[in-house]
Amino acid sequence: MNEMLVTGFLIVALFLLLGSGVWIGLTLAGVAWIGMELFSSRSAGDAMAVTIWGSASSWTLTALPLFVWMGEILFRTKLSENMFKGLAPWVNALPGRLLHTNILGSTIFAAVSGSSAATCATIGKMTIPELTERGYPPERVIGSLGGASTLGLLIPPSIVMIVYGVAAEVSIAKLFVAGVIPGLLLAGLFSGYLMVWALMNPDKIPEADAGMSFGEKLRASSELIPVILLIGGVIGSIYVGVATATEAAAIGVVGALLLSAYQRSLSWQSFRDALLGATRLYCMMALILAGAAFLTLSMGYIGLPRHLAEWVGSLGLSPGLLLVALALFYIVLGCFLDGISMIVLTMGVIIPTVQAAGIDLIWFGIFIVIVVEMAQITPPVGFNLFVLQGMTRREINWIARVCMPYFLLMVLAVTLLYWFPQIVMWLPGNM
Repeated sequence: MNEMLVTGFLIVALFLLLGSGVWIGLTLAGVAWIGMELFSSRSAGDAMAVTIWGSASSWTLTALPLFVWMGEILFRTKLSENMFKGLAPWVNALPGRLLHTNILGSTIFAAVSGSSAATCATIGKMTIPELTERGYPPERVIGSLGGASTLGLLIPPSIVMIVYGVAAEVSIAKLFVAGVIPGLLLAGLFSGYLMVWALMNPDKIPEADAGMSFGEKLRASSELIPVILLIGGVIGSIYVGVATATEAAAIGVVGALLLSAYQRSLSWQSFRDALLGATRLYCMMALILAGAAFLTLSMGYIGLPRHLAEWVGSLGLSPGLLLVALALFYIVLGCFLDGISMIVLTMGVIIPTVQAAGIDLIWFGIFIVIVVEMAQITPPVGFNLFVLQGMTRREINWIARVCMPYFLLMVLAVTLLYWFPQIVMWLPGNM
């Protein structure tokens, strides 16, 4: 009972601080300080200093700003301008035709940005006007973009994966490799759904463009080839053991700068904008992670994770039912918080419970990322819904409705991963 009262008090304090507009990182640190001062014998001051310094100076975390910087550099190249032109010839013969550019474009850009919101905004700027002008149904254009852009969290290098890896103390390199096949699986499910819908509604799909030879398709896609090689090099260097995640991130930054110079979009202004953009984003993330590290320490001293794990264990839930309960919990939490905040707020409490149930933490990381993806398209605070609303001026409930099939496909993907865990574990197991 005492633990429940303490938990309730801290949750109320958390939401009061968040509701008053205090930054998330400062809120986490504040709640941690309150909990440690009131409910433990450890002095909060020195614990806060040591924990926040240790979190901010973590070598593992170095990969995060580097991958963010890589995405910022490539965002300012001609990648977005050339992507639609390069992808369109390859999907013209498929059922659904150019709708698949949302899926393929998001898959490629996800491997560049690591952010679902950036993927949604960038791909949407290209595809929404083009597909709408060609006569494709708006609900399919916007729905497929909203669903596919969530791949920014799963296709490596993923910012959320780095955050989870640091919070759960697991190999970020193995997480990256583990996300490749599930990411391609989701992209395949999304494209498969579009094909089935197009075959059932052939009258709603515009006529195909003029055919192109294989050589013409390659020429149209020539600007995408260096980006694909860069992505393959970053992931491949991790997989074959040549580089750690941090070293691969450095390779990615150098490659992005060379690609930007090759495309003649590298200038002092673009370099400065990319560096400042990455710095701002990383400082926000670092503050959240530092606050979360202190909150995790505080919860440990209070004993809440241990008591929660014991309580969950007393329920006698099977691993499957535990995962269902956690999925529902994160989907509800995603109605109020963004993905990074969801992970850093809960990992300190959830990880002991998951370990007690015998669930592999690499597999669980991919599970969590897909569930967080679902939360990106659930109202009222699905971040991708806000991005799409800003671009289309549509009602958010309408956007959520047209994205619902992709939410259900993610549920299917999670179910497949549960029944066939080797989808996740095969590549990391062969590293």
